[in-house]
Amino acid sequence: MSPAKQSPASPAKRRGETGTKTTTTTATTDPTATTDPQDAAAPETGTTARSGARAGYGTVALVGMGPGDPGLLTLRAAEALGRADAVVVHRALCHDEFLSHCRPDAEILDTAEADPGKLTARAAKAGKNVVRLFHGDPGLACGLAAEGGALEKAGIPFEVVPGVSAVTGVPGYAGIPLTDAKHREVRIIDAGAGGVAWDRFSSPEATLVILGAENSVAEVAKGLMAVGRPDTTPAAMTTMGTTTEQETVVSTLHRLAADTKGMEAPAMIIVGDVVGWRDRLSWFETKPLFGWRVLVPRTKEQAASLSEQLREYGAVPDEVPTISVEPPRTPQQMERAVKGLVTGRYEWVVFTSTNAVKAIREKFSDYGLDARAFAGLKVAAVGEQTSRALVEFGVQPDLVPSGQQSSEGLVEVWPPYDEDLDPINRVLLPRADIATDTLIAGLTELGWECEDVTAYRTVRAAPPPAPIREAIKGGGFDAVLFTSSSTVKNLIGIAGKPHNVTVIACIGPQTAKTAEEYGLRVDVMSDKPSVSALAEALAEYGARRRTAQVEAGDPLRKPSQMRRGARRRR
Repeated sequence: MSPAKQSPASPAKRRGETGTKTTTTTATTDPTATTDPQDAAAPETGTTARSGARAGYGTVALVGMGPGDPGLLTLRAAEALGRADAVVVHRALCHDEFLSHCRPDAEILDTAEADPGKLTARAAKAGKNVVRLFHGDPGLACGLAAEGGALEKAGIPFEVVPGVSAVTGVPGYAGIPLTDAKHREVRIIDAGAGGVAWDRFSSPEATLVILGAENSVAEVAKGLMAVGRPDTTPAAMTTMGTTTEQETVVSTLHRLAADTKGMEAPAMIIVGDVVGWRDRLSWFETKPLFGWRVLVPRTKEQAASLSEQLREYGAVPDEVPTISVEPPRTPQQMERAVKGLVTGRYEWVVFTSTNAVKAIREKFSDYGLDARAFAGLKVAAVGEQTSRALVEFGVQPDLVPSGQQSSEGLVEVWPPYDEDLDPINRVLLPRADIATDTLIAGLTELGWECEDVTAYRTVRAAPPPAPIREAIKGGGFDAVLFTSSSTVKNLIGIAGKPHNVTVIACIGPQTAKTAEEYGLRVDVMSDKPSVSALAEALAEYGARRRTAQVEAGDPLRKPSQMRRGARRRR
């Protein structure tokens, strides 16, 4: 994380910053910076198009990726990553979501293995377009001065892509504005190396942002009180800012060291009356599932929308597939079904899962067909997820149950066969090999003839890695979302039974019944069988739980922190 570039000497001339004074007192050091501490801050420069640039060299983009949250990556930074031949970054300190913006063939060069400046220059001299990623903003407490200077000296063209700084990003996520109507001055202090002249920061009007002090909180507080800051001055400390591990403790200078004992680096201290805004402006750490580690028993592709929704609630989703989807053993059935679709053999096609949609799409692709092959057919989908998959394919479903999203719900709204209105009474059901006969029985009773075709097989997935299995059985997950009875059976089969502190959330009564049969306590059940409703129900449960803890005056603890020996949240 890096402090943001400060206001120039005449801030009153800048639109939107009239009367605000910001002072940087020392060369601030970002707690998460991976470059050498002697790399001084430097003003940001634009693209260099100097005559010294040498022919055949690639260009370098010195890119800030923000203080931690992948969502704070700028559009300009994402664009630079998307066109880079090589990316230079410390892999261990870089979230995978940042690198998801890279081209599939981009080379990732790890600064943990070699000097970042040399890695960057070597790749650029080989004619590659290079992105050098920095935490926070590259112009403050990062390597812009040293690495940018070396590139200029070598004749390698470069540009700077500023990033969101920890100095502004972390307080924003903590719900603490650095300025308000009464406090216009912000002063940034690097306390990492000690020896700060605290008498320069005695004015109560200035908001102090202190970096690198997680191991010297007591000395910082004593130094400020010694030069006249009242011991009742509001102070806050935030660790792991802008990530789902963020933790903020609000205190006073007198109590700060005791109240923040054990907090981890990187951390930031904010001192001043603006800390009082946190009670009203805290928005991130008050999300209903903030910091909850939630197991989603689906593949990444299937869980994409669900995981995104969970992140909006503050959770950390972890996808663990419990079912592996494989092609049918005899593909001739599907081949005949596709031929029947094209030649008008069927009146209806029913899709009961996204996997069925995917199986038909793949078979269409094999024959050079697309969504136009559904012309003249009526299409039904059993639920919202399947309906969305069809729309993405280019097919608008004619029938989707509005109530219960299941085979039973589809039968309830299905029209009976009428020989005067329906030229054909045949219905195609491309489904899994283990599908139940409920839908077929219901449609047959309504006068339709069903052709049940195995579009794919479902088999139990391989066991997840050992750390995941240990987390499931040991209470490392705060919640598990079960989206079907088979996910209950298969998860327990491949990874073991979830710990009793883990919140169990089920998509419907049948799934809940299966979970209870396996000895699990069901805490949450969605009011309708959709993954979106299940995530919403879990969020409502989390909000009620948090409210109860606050009203009781209890420390805020996630379910996983209720087990013996777990670290408790302040």
